[in-house]
Amino acid sequence: MTRCPVPELGTMLGALVSVLLLTPMPVSADIAVSANDAHTVLQDGNQVAAKDPPPDSVTIIDLGHYPPKLGQRVDAPASVVGPPSAVAVSRDEHYALVASSTKLDPQDPGKIVPDDRLSLIDLKSSPPKVVQQVAAGAGAAGVAISPDGGLVLVANRGEGTVSVFTMKDGHLDAAGKLDLGNAKAGPSGVAFTRDGKAALLSRDGDSMVSVLHVDGPRIDVDPRPVTTGVRPYTIDVTRDGRIAAVSNMGRGDGDTDTVSLIDLSVAPFRTVETVSVGSGPEGLKFSPDGKILAVAIQNGSTKAPGSPFYAKQGRLLLFAVEGKRLRKLAETPVGRWSQGIAFTKDGRTILIENMVERTIAVFRWERGKLSAGKPLAIGAGPAAIRTAWP
Repeated sequence: MTRCPVPELGTMLGALVSVLLLTPMPVSADIAVSANDAHTVLQDGNQVAAKDPPPDSVTIIDLGHYPPKLGQRVDAPASVVGPPSAVAVSRDEHYALVASSTKLDPQDPGKIVPDDRLSLIDLKSSPPKVVQQVAAGAGAAGVAISPDGGLVLVANRGEGTVSVFTMKDGHLDAAGKLDLGNAKAGPSGVAFTRDGKAALLSRDGDSMVSVLHVDGPRIDVDPRPVTTGVRPYTIDVTRDGRIAAVSNMGRGDGDTDTVSLIDLSVAPFRTVETVSVGSGPEGLKFSPDGKILAVAIQNGSTKAPGSPFYAKQGRLLLFAVEGKRLRKLAETPVGRWSQGIAFTKDGRTILIENMVERTIAVFRWERGKLSAGKPLAIGAGPAAIRTAWP
């Protein structure tokens, strides 16, 4: 056999390795963004104004490794009133949007009053900074960015409206406001379908989920609402866009509450599953692959210690998503007054916000078991959290 000589092979490989080492590789930041309310605290089961609080803030969390690490922080208005989807992150992780539903009264700092501010934060600047602040509506709560990044919806709990903004090149422009026809509708959570042609809007004031038809900045309400349960609140949609989940907060009187699945693969959209999960299921999030639904219930932890419904801890529940049905997988304690949930891209690390402890709990999900890691100390009440991925 005659060998074909490869001249200077070692020299060529060495040069190739040198080029690879010297060439910068594109690296995804893999971050979560937490909006933190410092002005609201829980006292004997009531939400009251904190005394001499630090500013509300937004914290960037590095999810690129385990355990997650706290990154930079920027002062920006935030609020625990409203679902934990009051923050949204652009797909390229360049910008975050944070809505503020309440603030301290400038004339009477001991009093909490409605807020309407929406902050646009440049996450790539060093340090991150608020580059624009606009008025949405009273009680600005849930925020959603359209799949193409060009449209922003904000649910305004205090006035029964949805604010519409266009976003281009890191700038927001007001494009109108949708009036739901009921000032007490309590629009709370909002989520786009994956094709961007529709959005779901939870209305905890009149217990329905509205389907919004999206045609550019024009938004119309479908005359047929979707019925899920009492006081629908937080909404999430799977990556494939076939299923949405809605938390039904109930009346807050100690009874068990529910989570519902909405089938988005048929027209009209419809509720296909509702399961009991416990009291106060505010936190709700699908894993990135859509195979798991995480639910954080407050479990009476916001009640006064003397209440018969009081509990010292909330609970995290994991459900397998099997077609259009849910099957419980695991359950573990979390902190009090739990809020938002975020998954890492691989679905193995789960973050849960604890308002009372002012921490973000960290869990690993491996081989069908949940294990607790070291919580992240935030220094303010973590009230909403999102990532750029579904």
